[in-house]
Amino acid sequence: MGALPLALAPAASAGHATHAATGAAALAWLLIAVPAASAAILLIAGRRSNSWGHWLGLAAAVFTAVLGLTIIAQVAGMAEGQRIMSAKLWHWFSAGSLRIDVGLRIDPLSLTFVGLVTFVGSLIHLYSVAYMSHDRDRRRFFAYLNLFIAAMLTLVLGDSYIALFVGWEGVGLASYLLIGFWNTADADDPRAARDKSMENATAAKKAFIMNRVGDMGLLAAMMAMVSQVHSVAFDAVLPAAASGSVTTGWLTAMGFFLLVAACGKSAQFPLQAWLGDAMAGPTPVSALIHAATMVTAGVYLMVRSGAIYGGAPSAQLAVAIVGAITLLLGAIIGCAKDDMKKVLAASTMSQIGYMMLGAGLGPIGYAFAIFHLLTHGFFKAQLFLGAGSVMHAMSDQVDMRRFGALRAAMTITWATMGIGWLAILGIPPFSGFWSKDKIIEAAFIGEGAKPWILGSIALVGAGITAFYMSRLFFMIFHGKARWTTEKDIEGPVHPHESGWMMTLPLLILSVFSLGLGGALAAGDTFVTWLEPVTGHAEHGEPVLPETIIMGATLALVILGALAAWLMYAARPVATVVQPSNALVEAARKDMHQDAINEAIAMRPGQGLVLAATASDRYVVDGAVEGLASGTAVLGRLVGRTESGYVRSYAGYMAAGTVLALIAVLATRF
Repeated sequence: MGALPLALAPAASAGHATHAATGAAALAWLLIAVPAASAAILLIAGRRSNSWGHWLGLAAAVFTAVLGLTIIAQVAGMAEGQRIMSAKLWHWFSAGSLRIDVGLRIDPLSLTFVGLVTFVGSLIHLYSVAYMSHDRDRRRFFAYLNLFIAAMLTLVLGDSYIALFVGWEGVGLASYLLIGFWNTADADDPRAARDKSMENATAAKKAFIMNRVGDMGLLAAMMAMVSQVHSVAFDAVLPAAASGSVTTGWLTAMGFFLLVAACGKSAQFPLQAWLGDAMAGPTPVSALIHAATMVTAGVYLMVRSGAIYGGAPSAQLAVAIVGAITLLLGAIIGCAKDDMKKVLAASTMSQIGYMMLGAGLGPIGYAFAIFHLLTHGFFKAQLFLGAGSVMHAMSDQVDMRRFGALRAAMTITWATMGIGWLAILGIPPFSGFWSKDKIIEAAFIGEGAKPWILGSIALVGAGITAFYMSRLFFMIFHGKARWTTEKDIEGPVHPHESGWMMTLPLLILSVFSLGLGGALAAGDTFVTWLEPVTGHAEHGEPVLPETIIMGATLALVILGALAAWLMYAARPVATVVQPSNALVEAARKDMHQDAINEAIAMRPGQGLVLAATASDRYVVDGAVEGLASGTAVLGRLVGRTESGYVRSYAGYMAAGTVLALIAVLATRF
């Protein structure tokens, strides 16, 4: 596989000249405007667009794919020094010395995301035409998908952190709307439907709130940038960080703030608990947002901010540690889930952990993190869409314990999911082998105990990944049929292959899952493509020979897959969950992350609210109400002295005179 990069020159985004966008790149604003306009039309038109709204949404997505690929071709044909372009749009606002202009940054990093979002997004739109064909709100679904495309492209194309933040919030909103899409049960619907609707709404709120926690990190990072650089533009902040004009302390603070933001958006420890519940949304949502695009935004943020982390080694190490913890945590959770979508969600969490680990290795891992992000976007979207095809055939069931032996009934879905399965396992020559193995090898580069710890975690994670993904594949397609019948609450199922609108995207994605990694790895094509942003790569050697690392990785992968075969294909699989050891039970409950979050964040917050409420009621309101009551009592007492009799008033005067004399005499002694 060749020697690995040991170090990179300072990020080109902080040192290379930026040129005005020309040609197709000058039209990059249409990548955002067209899907945003389509979303607005569908939402405003309402039910009048039910018969054609999905076609408008698909057309908008296809337009972005065509234009995006055209811009990529244009930039790829330019000299390396010309590949960073900007398109200034308008002046937004000024506040003192802070000037905020809205513009787009077209460079290899942003265009990599443009290609992934628009191409995979278009396939998912096509798939959704069939998948959502019987949904009464299909038009609204496509409006939300278009809104997400526009927001995600704003995030990656914005030329400043504040433009990124606008897209960041936009994808958060679209995610909230799509996760809770099926929360519209009518009052007269069956109780089960109403309960499910409530669960979907709760899942959407959980994702929204946990992402807002991460957003506070991004806001704090921008505040620090304004404090030190007086700007949030990439062309100002990143060169300042690279030149050393910002102190290490401030860069460390910015790095940790940005990491908090990435943990929220990319479902990384300790803000990962929302991702499994997000599977409440329609399966195409999971494929587009929670596998291929939105959850990778945190990785984009880390790599884009490489100059900041270059001057903040402590924050950079924290990124690697968070990635390492998450890749193991997600893999362990994936081993115990029976809901196939939640297995894939845990897998996404784990694979993004690999990407964060790569980004946390510094310049050596930036290109590999994005490389794995790109290949993962294709094969994970393929796996999610394959899961949707299985649900379509199995009356929307997701419990793998009630599947099995679907290979004969769903040959295309079996074959395409098989390709995605081999790709995520990292079996050569499938895509995951070329991208994930690079991160594993890079993790073994360094000095001291760090490469041994991080490299070992990445290596073990590959073996666990092979086990739980093989478990998923075998439980769905192999072994004996365990399908529900008329005796089960779910009712009988009649497995069948999906129509061409659903299988065609699977076939196209299979091509990329099979060949994209090898094509981009040949001659370090992808690493070279990213050099204007990540810098030129030098080369070094890991602490173990590459052949040993590669051999150990493949051996663990084969052992993991073999163990899954013996447990879930060669032996009967129970149709109901069986009691197990403490680790498995904890993994079934997401390692008790919800309980931990409630204990650390929710209950103390509730306690503060109760304390504040009691203080307001009994201290603030009590003082005001006590003063009012005391005044009223005093008024009533004084009122009783107003009898209207002269002798009473004379008595009051005499008593007052006596008291005054006593007071005067008291002062003399």
